[in-house]
Amino acid sequence: MPIYMDFHDLPDGVTAAHVAEMHQEDLKIEHKYNCRGLTYWCDERRQTAFCLMEAPNEQAVIDLHKKAHGAIPQRIIEVNETIVESFLGRIEDPEKSKNTKLNIINDPAFRTLMVVTLRKKTLRETAFETLNAAIRGYHKSITNSASNYNGRIVKEKSNTYLMSFDSVTNAIQSAIQIQELHNGVITPDLEFKIGISAGIPVTAKDNIFEETIKRATYLSIVTKEKICVSNEVKDLYESENQNYAIPNQICSLNSQEEKFVVELMEFTATNWTYSNITVSDFQENLGYSKSNMYRTMIAILGKSPNSFLKDYRLNKALQLLDKQNSNISEIAYRTGFSSPAYFSKCFNEKYSILPSKYVKQLA
Repeated sequence: MPIYMDFHDLPDGVTAAHVAEMHQEDLKIEHKYNCRGLTYWCDERRQTAFCLMEAPNEQAVIDLHKKAHGAIPQRIIEVNETIVESFLGRIEDPEKSKNTKLNIINDPAFRTLMVVTLRKKTLRETAFETLNAAIRGYHKSITNSASNYNGRIVKEKSNTYLMSFDSVTNAIQSAIQIQELHNGVITPDLEFKIGISAGIPVTAKDNIFEETIKRATYLSIVTKEKICVSNEVKDLYESENQNYAIPNQICSLNSQEEKFVVELMEFTATNWTYSNITVSDFQENLGYSKSNMYRTMIAILGKSPNSFLKDYRLNKALQLLDKQNSNISEIAYRTGFSSPAYFSKCFNEKYSILPSKYVKQLA
């Protein structure tokens, strides 16, 4: 049967004990709806609760809650139990809460998510294996750093890591440790891009933590600094650390800057493959004048709109070249370049090697 996670916005005055009582009421009659309650998370501070349940469909979850205690969830999404465990650390009640009469679980599902991307700054014509060896070394160090600060690797793909932390402070400390790995300069051919955001697992989106993952990913892509965090993460860090300022290694965006980044990345992600996209399209869709758009991009990203779009496309092209599933001409057109010749010129300017030579190294 499918597994669902639902979201409850708790009324004022509802405590973890009240949620535990409602959970027990669910368990008493769950068999009538062919459901099986796995566990739940309750956050008294943020007044949220999340139930994890095996059920034949969403309606069965609604019907069960309605009959048991009347608290109908505001949102339900289908989830994968392995992914849930990667983000939240469990898919059943905590050991300390088992075999107790009420089974109170005051455990927030709020998580701090970090995206770490290893990007190739230059591509070697020689000593190609040295670069690959450096990447393998970083992989082990990044994994160890997450573990050192009670984090979990949720996903690792194409030299990009998604990690989940229970606390903002642990995420920040892990990010600093990872950045210090790079400052040791195993190889100058790589750069680390780190973005950190925080949020709840179920929102208006279809997938678990989708909004928070996107925000952390966007911050890791656009920041001109090494580590960039959302405004909420900055505030939470200072709250967790008795109002001590966030470390100097960290760049934080204010709410307006963060809004700009999200809108910019959403538009870019939808339109970057079209070769006829211009700066005017960005201005029109984001509601900025030409001069304001330029100033904002330089201030936040350190790049002009044209440079940002070209770098975005080149990074996508490099990922496609690494997969070795398409030829250079196909990749040039797929990534929005007007011709293979222009693509090769831009690629060589950025990575100091022609794409044809780089492909030969991969063979």
